[in-house]
Amino acid sequence: MATPAELALERTDLNDVQLAHIRRLMGTWGILADLSFSDLVLMAPMAFPSYQLRTTDQVLVILGQMRPSNSATVVQHDLVGQSVNAADWPVVAASWQSGDVARGEMQLEPDEEPVRLHCIPVRCEGILVAVLARLVAGAGRRPGHLERTYRDVFDRFAVMLSESTFPFPGEEVAIEEAPRVGDGIVLVDEEGRVRYASPNATNALHRMGMYSQLEGRRLYDLGLEESAIEWALASALPVVEEVERRPDVIVLLHCIPLLAHGDVTGCLVLLRDVTDVRRLDRLLLSKDAAIREVHHRVKNNLQTISALLRLQARRLPPGVGRVALFEAERRVQSIAIVHEILSREPSDQVPFDEIVTAVIRMAEDSVVSSGKVTFSVTGELGEVPADVATPLAVVLAELLQNAVEHAFIEFDQDDADRPDRPGTARGTPKPVGHISIHLAAEDTRLVVEVADDGSGLPEGFDFDVTMSLGLSIVRDLVRTQLDGSIVMRDRHEENSESTGTAVLIELPVHEAQRIGS
Repeated sequence: MATPAELALERTDLNDVQLAHIRRLMGTWGILADLSFSDLVLMAPMAFPSYQLRTTDQVLVILGQMRPSNSATVVQHDLVGQSVNAADWPVVAASWQSGDVARGEMQLEPDEEPVRLHCIPVRCEGILVAVLARLVAGAGRRPGHLERTYRDVFDRFAVMLSESTFPFPGEEVAIEEAPRVGDGIVLVDEEGRVRYASPNATNALHRMGMYSQLEGRRLYDLGLEESAIEWALASALPVVEEVERRPDVIVLLHCIPLLAHGDVTGCLVLLRDVTDVRRLDRLLLSKDAAIREVHHRVKNNLQTISALLRLQARRLPPGVGRVALFEAERRVQSIAIVHEILSREPSDQVPFDEIVTAVIRMAEDSVVSSGKVTFSVTGELGEVPADVATPLAVVLAELLQNAVEHAFIEFDQDDADRPDRPGTARGTPKPVGHISIHLAAEDTRLVVEVADDGSGLPEGFDFDVTMSLGLSIVRDLVRTQLDGSIVMRDRHEENSESTGTAVLIELPVHEAQRIGS
């Protein structure tokens, strides 16, 4: 199903400026539906030369539909995207042909009561681009003062639609927490004096400590900062501002100037009490700060442990014990990298590409042979869950370190009988080596491949039974903790012209991970 913007692009002759105008209208016309207590339908002629609105083959496309939030809907079905004959919507066709407001009745369904139509021409830079149809149910009860006021304001917006002054150029689409008509409105004249305040708006002002009579007075005289209203009246542009009357009361103001023939005739102020929303925002900020602090402290503690291991290793004579401590220090450091990133961005998702960069830097720093080892990365994983990022960072660090230490050593023949330690450092370093990392995030799996152009695996090597501590850690983390699969193979077996070792890791992507990403 095409979006309203796509419908306008595909089925009408509207240019880019006009399309932007239509998008802005459909981003803000919830206010119009609420003010009119009516369903709104936006229609434009099809872009076929053979379809002219003055012929019997008149065709219109329905670009958008909006229901009011403060009254019952008239149109039960979704009409967006339908192409209809203008003969079935004669009042809309009449408004388009004349370029003026048109009123009438039509029957949407054969067995239903007729509905009244109030059709308004929509212009952009003086050019007619669409017709806004307001659909109203048959005659009902006599409207009260609030409804009459709201509909009068709607009529003022209708004039602005036909004069190209609404929606406002450059106006952003309303955010989720933006005030709606039901939250409360204050209508002021061109001098900023209150002419009407809805009951909900009065309640919001009472919470701000304003109990005096409103009508005929300026909000400034009542002790409320009204810079937003003044700016909207002076600039003829909408203004959004938060007013914090007391520490425990915050009201969001959306000031919309009302124009007629280019002159500002007043301003519609929508109010919403966002005190609870801002309180929750502050709680979330406090929670985020606490989480960042926890990750920061964990990272610091891990770095302290890493430093202690390194210090202890340096005090030992060269040998197996010293190597083991250095390897443990590196593994702790790879976990600290994840917490360092989480300390900056507290979230259940971690940008793994930053981890890859840090792990590669660690591997580069560990190159101590006379040969030169280069690294390259292709693809990306994007954001992955934190409980996946931590073990995967350790796995990647182990694989890179294993390649750096063992892949670029030319083996002596005596090493062929030691399949449990691939790349035993008994030989001559190669002058140049390259390690490539390929990352891919697919719908059902994450793929990580680490390949080198080194000496390859010793004859008889079996990854499933290797006693190497580093490779055992990698194998257990991938298969047990990450519920994935891992294969270590000699690249020469697949391509006689290739040398080195390749490790392919595939991890399942669960539903929660897809939602999080």
